[in-house]
Parts: sequence; C-alpha cells; structure tokens
Amino acid sequence: MSVAHLAQPGILEPIPAQGRYLSCQLRVGAEPQTVLRRLGSQADGLSTVVALGASLVRELGAEIPGLKTFCGIEGALIKLPATPTDLLVWLRGTDRGHLLIRSRHIETLLAPAFDVTDITDAFNHDNGRDLTGYEDGTENPEGEKALAVAFLPESAGLLAGSSFVAVQRWRHHMSRFEAMPREQQDHTVGRERDSNEEIDDAPESAHVKRTAQENFEPEAFVLRRSMPWAEGNEGGLVFTAFGHSFAAFEAQLRRMSGAEDGITDALYSFTEPETGAYFWCPPVKEGLIDLRAVGV
Repeated sequence: MSVAHLAQPGILEPIPAQGRYLSCQLRVGAEPQTVLRRLGSQADGLSTVVALGASLVRELGAEIPGLKTFCGIEGALIKLPATPTDLLVWLRGTDRGHLLIRSRHIETLLAPAFDVTDITDAFNHDNGRDLTGYEDGTENPEGEKALAVAFLPESAGLLAGSSFVAVQRWRHHMSRFEAMPREQQDHTVGRERDSNEEIDDAPESAHVKRTAQENFEPEAFVLRRSMPWAEGNEGGLVFTAFGHSFAAFEAQLRRMSGAEDGITDALYSFTEPETGAYFWCPPVKEGLIDLRAVGV
C-alpha cells in the first residue's frame, strides 16, 4: 500500500511560487508539548510543512531511529557549517504577503515555548531554475520511486510516511559566477544551461559528475525541493533533500566535499553553505500533522 496518504503533501508537491522558512529554538526550561499540540492542530503538511530537530525530539523524551544532529562530514576539504535548530516550519504559498501574515501567526502560536531565530524568504525562479539560470533538481525521482526514496514505509508503524530532511542555505557569490566565461559556467555545473543536457567531457569536479545519484553504491537518490532565496542584492539556494534516511545525502556531500577522493565540487568556486541541519518530518493523519510518534 502506498504511503502517499501519510506523507506531508507539501514534500511531494512541486516547489511553490513563494516560500518562507522559520527556524525555531526551544527556550531553556520551556515545555514544548502544548505548543506543538497547537501547531499540529493547524499545520496541514501542504501549506505548512513541519520538521523537528533531534534536540527537540530528545526534549520530548522520544526517539526517532535514524534522526541525528548534522555535524558535517569527516575528512571534508571545505567548510560545512553545522547549525542545528529545534524546529523548522516551511511555509508554502503564492503570495508573499500572505506568508508574512501566516508566519506572524505561527510565531505568536509558538511564542510560549519557542523563539523564531531565523527567517529565510524563498521563491520559484524561472520555472524551477537556480539563480545561476541552471535547472535545479533535474533527476528528481517521481511517482512510486519518489515515495520509496523520501518516506519511511508502511511497515514503520507510527513513523510510516515520515521523512528525514537535510537543509542547507547556500550563499552564491554572484560576481564570481558572472565573471566566468559561459563555457566555464557550464563545466562547473556539468550541463549546458540552455538545453540542460549533460556535458560528457566536463571535468570530474563538475557538479553533475560529483552527484550523479545512480553512480553511488548503493544508489544515492534524494527528493530535492530546493528554493532560491534573496535579500537585497544577495541570494542563493535553500537546499532541501528528503529521504528515508540521511545516507544518500551524506554520500553525495562526502563526494562533493572531497572527503571521498580529494576532488571538491566545482560549485564551491562560487557558492558555499552557511547553514546545515537535519530534521524529521512527521507524517499526517486526517489532514493534519501527526505527532504521536514523539508523544504529542
């Protein structure tokens, strides 16, 4: 039986026109149960996707097998910031003003126990392209494969339909990218920007070659739902990778960071992560977030 009906539907839907990410920290001594119960009674998993960090799950006296805190990659040749937080709320919609109003409502709802420590506004650029102009998430799995890749199976009991997600906010140094000749830009990504075709003779450092999901053993497929972000004249990508575990994401990041073979991903020539965190996305039940697995 498919777990689609148990999954937060916003994870399966294409990225929205507008998004807003709220990072929330539990205050010392605060009791989160009542607040989380209220959040669960309003969050539908479609317009409001909810994810819990390992520290919050521990505070609840619960355990989610496979959930852990992001601590970077051993042997990485580049900086991989670890910025764990307790709760992530991903607001999805079509109107930025509506997201502002909704986020203020959620901040008030969470206020008895949580502080909103960071807000990142994001958007759908040019029908799913990164700010560099390259298509994002080209090889995303679809249909039943997406369900198998991103969610725990029916046999997982109360965890069925839940998902693990890795989130990194990458900051693009656009002037560096813009200074590259077009051929160098294409070889950095490993695709031709206009056609989106892979470049066979791209260097081994090309991003596509570093992260070809089918070339890992075992295969390292994730379901990507990344969104560009911007503030002033700065911007980048909120990278999000959903999986039934963190193994596939870590395999890709290990290779990108040079920990596997000493070759770092060419993307690092113009962009770098400034955050990094792991979360567990609970399933839904009757159209609302289901927090029974953590005792709420």
